[in-house]
Amino acid sequence: MHYYRYSNAEVSCLYKYLLFSYNIVFWLAGVAFLGVGLWAWSEKGVLSDLSKVTHLPGFDPVVLVLMVGGVMFILGFAGCVGALRENICLLKFFCGAIVLIFLMELTVAVLAFLFQDWVRDRVKEFFENNIKSYRDDIDLQNLIDSLQKINHCCGAQGPDDWDLNIYFNCTSDSKSRERCGVPFSCCVPDPAQKVVNTQCGYDIRGQNKVKWENLIFTKGCIPALEAWLPRNIYIVAGIFIAISLLQIFGIFLARTLISDIEAVKAGYPF
Repeated sequence: MHYYRYSNAEVSCLYKYLLFSYNIVFWLAGVAFLGVGLWAWSEKGVLSDLSKVTHLPGFDPVVLVLMVGGVMFILGFAGCVGALRENICLLKFFCGAIVLIFLMELTVAVLAFLFQDWVRDRVKEFFENNIKSYRDDIDLQNLIDSLQKINHCCGAQGPDDWDLNIYFNCTSDSKSRERCGVPFSCCVPDPAQKVVNTQCGYDIRGQNKVKWENLIFTKGCIPALEAWLPRNIYIVAGIFIAISLLQIFGIFLARTLISDIEAVKAGYPF
């Protein structure tokens, strides 16, 4: 008769269900992002004709929402199943993906700090390309309007950047009523007006520039964002640190659970 001596190692239920809870939040958030993205695409008719995806003229915010949702869904699913089933492969995939994302975020932050001029040029180019496509995508339009209203800015470097858009261009032969104007989100809000006047920017740039300051925002969105960042550096740093700590906590839980599972397996005779 053979007697086997089993190891005292065991899988911690605390870490197991903490990791499961951690990932169920990720998974549900991923489902929500995917749902919102697919709903937005269905409203634009993209789902009925997927070829429209390759013909989007500018940046489509829905693509970003779907990408974030897809990554969160996959990682949340892998983490949940890996924790419940004590599956080392899924846990290592989850842990490795979180480490990779964390390193990418850190790399982007360092490179953005070191190459500020290059980043500024890319942001300017990105903003100008999307100004050209302002009327071609409703989600892009809403994104630019939100940026301009929140930051009290207009265009990339100034209101004249709206000449890049065929509908607002002053020199084109366009018969658009918006010719030589700016979007309503560039207008200085009137406290007495409760209803948004979407025509407030009509013909503004055809007037003397001295009058602009009382009617529209004259600062570009890139200078406005550059001025906003130093004022809110602690908020930005706090958000970055909070996200990093959450990622590190997830990595710690996954690595601890993997070690427990490996220790238990090593203690069993085969």
